[in-house]
Amino acid sequence: MATINIGELATTTLRNRSGELADNVTNHNATFQRLNTKGNVQTADGGRSIIQELMYAENSTVTWYSGYETIPVIASDVMDAAEFSWKQLAGNVVISGLEGEVQNSGKERVINLLSARIRNLELSLRNAAATAVYDDGTSHSGKCFGGLALLVQTDPTTSSSVGGINQSTYSWWRNQTTGDISSLSSSNITGKMNLLWLSCTRGTDKPDLIPADANTYTFYEESLQPLQRFASPSMADAGFTSIKYKSADVVYDDQCPANRMYFLNTDYLFLRPHVNRQFVTLDQRNATNQDATVIPVVYAGNMTVSNRSLQGVLWT
Repeated sequence: MATINIGELATTTLRNRSGELADNVTNHNATFQRLNTKGNVQTADGGRSIIQELMYAENSTVTWYSGYETIPVIASDVMDAAEFSWKQLAGNVVISGLEGEVQNSGKERVINLLSARIRNLELSLRNAAATAVYDDGTSHSGKCFGGLALLVQTDPTTSSSVGGINQSTYSWWRNQTTGDISSLSSSNITGKMNLLWLSCTRGTDKPDLIPADANTYTFYEESLQPLQRFASPSMADAGFTSIKYKSADVVYDDQCPANRMYFLNTDYLFLRPHVNRQFVTLDQRNATNQDATVIPVVYAGNMTVSNRSLQGVLWT
């Protein structure tokens, strides 16, 4: 029986599973899952950074008129772009020569070993991505995603930049917030949520997803105890614990920071992976000073936002 090329087998298996791996990582988190279903996981094709186009003002030439009155013909500065850095994530499937060629030299044993290692890598990648959803972009020495802690801040008036735009200077680039609520409870959470909902609503634009930590989720659920509760079939089918608030899904997320509840309009939130780095398997590599085969799986991208004024956070 010919010796199994463990590196080739591992690389081929990972490449065949690259799409499945990306979906499993993305759909593990309620926010990413919603972006995925909306088509807001949009690949970027390179460049120094990720450019996210946005509209921040109305066209100033729109006017009511009568008869021969002139209609303004002026240039309207209504569009800009936010700029987000590339962030990289990677993991390796590693098989030693002893494991691949001696202890697990039978074909089925090798496949079983590979399946276990690949599954472990998948779990590790998706947990890292789920944590990054709520990061402010400073974790791991600034190498992590700029997640919701950056895009939807508890204090959006501070002098800091999001996507290269200073939120202190430009009020239209600030998200909504309830401010620090000192005593949140099941008796007052609905009122606080109502106020934040209205702040994040512009006509038919309204939040559609509300990720919450254990405390805020429990307070809201308890406030509904005397009433009939409505679950979200779509979120339940996807495996998430959720209940409805108006037209939005309130979803418990164990990665959400303590005492936080985000009001997200996911029409304006994006996950932007590089087209050639969306959990892509690179060629196998032989360790120079070890009897081992290494197969890297890599990702590059970031979370972006095109309208912060329609996002909000309730916090205490």
